[in-house]
This record gives sequence, structure tokens and C-alpha cells, in this order.
Amino acid sequence: MTHEKPEPPERPDPGATTQTVETDAGTARVTWHRAPRARAVLAVSHGAGGGIEARDLRALAAVLPAHGLTVALVEQPWRVAGKKVAPAPKTLDVGWRGLWPALAAEGLPVISGGRSAGARVACRTAAELGAAAVLALSFPLHPPGKPERSRAPELLGAGVPTLVVQGAKDPFGRPEEFPEGTYDLVEVPYGDHGFAVPKRAGITQEAALELITDRVVQWAGSLV
Repeated sequence: MTHEKPEPPERPDPGATTQTVETDAGTARVTWHRAPRARAVLAVSHGAGGGIEARDLRALAAVLPAHGLTVALVEQPWRVAGKKVAPAPKTLDVGWRGLWPALAAEGLPVISGGRSAGARVACRTAAELGAAAVLALSFPLHPPGKPERSRAPELLGAGVPTLVVQGAKDPFGRPEEFPEGTYDLVEVPYGDHGFAVPKRAGITQEAALELITDRVVQWAGSLV
């Protein structure tokens, strides 16, 4: 199980709308940031220790709608219920499957995404749900210090076009540790598991987030 440091509360987006969805794992919640002329939906969920206030998810929701991508920030049932510990991967998959009809109801291609544990969910379920692609943010390739416990088969088995965005200093898997595959990989210089960069790094926090959003826009635009 992966954990993240909590982010500070985000300021509500006045244009966002919230939808609750009943799943076999409990009540989930989707916060929609709709594009004026959407070509696709990017649905992204949080990790095992944080919520949709994560800096990368906030940045995607703020930037992508202007580029024709509706962003759906998904809160898994355990998070909506106020629990502090995520359930087993199988239960996370159940929640994601239950959410999918609501995500696909827009009638647009859906890119399945998530950060950390949410990225694993997206990879495991993409093919069966008919996802157009997978966006894996901070994919937890292995537990910190335990490279022998690789989760590479989940990533390699996604079965659809996949973009991995990984911090150069991510203890759950640095970019150079990832095996060869058909996916694309973007490295965020100096970034940790939450894409935080040190104040004295050769890149600012704002530039790191801009790198992420720019590459996701470019990649998604090549797909839809």
C-alpha cells in the first residue's frame, strides 16, 4: 500500500460540479471540471494516503479543460466515507468499475487515470472497461527499498496507450528503474512521489507542474 503526504485544502472551482455514484464498494464522488468543447474525459483518482487535493490532480483540473479535456476527479468510496486507510486492491477495483458508467455517460472517450494506488487501479481495469488510454501518475513500481516486489506486470498489462509521469526522486520507483515497454514515460526533475521539488532544485514547483500538464495535453491530444 502506498501513502502520500496530504496537500493543503484547495480553493473550490466555481465551475466544478459534484456527483455521487453508488458502487458495490460504497458511495463514490466525482468532481467534474468540464471543457467547453470536450473531446474526451480524463478520469483520475487519488492514492492510498491522499485525496483529490493532490497538487498534480489540481493542476490537471485547472489546465486541461481549456484544451478540450473534461477532467473528472474521482474520490473512492473509502475516502468519501472518511476512512484513513485504503482497502485492498480488489475493493478499489470494484469501486472504479462501479464508477465507470457515470464517467462514460458523457458519450466521449474516457482516459482512465490515477496517482499512485489509483494508477494501479487504472492499469488493472483499463482493458476490461474499454478505456481509451491510461494516465499513470507516480506509478508505485515497488514499495520503497523493496525493488524485488515489482508491480511492473500491472503497468505492462494495461493493454491500451499509457503515459507514466514519474518523479526523478520517487522512492516508489525512479524512472530508470522502469522496464522497457510500449508505454511513454515523462520524468519530472527532482520530483518525489507527490511531485514536490526542493526549493533549491533546478526547477520551480510551478514549472514542474507545468511540465506535467503540458505533456499530458500533448499526449492526450495525440490520442483523441
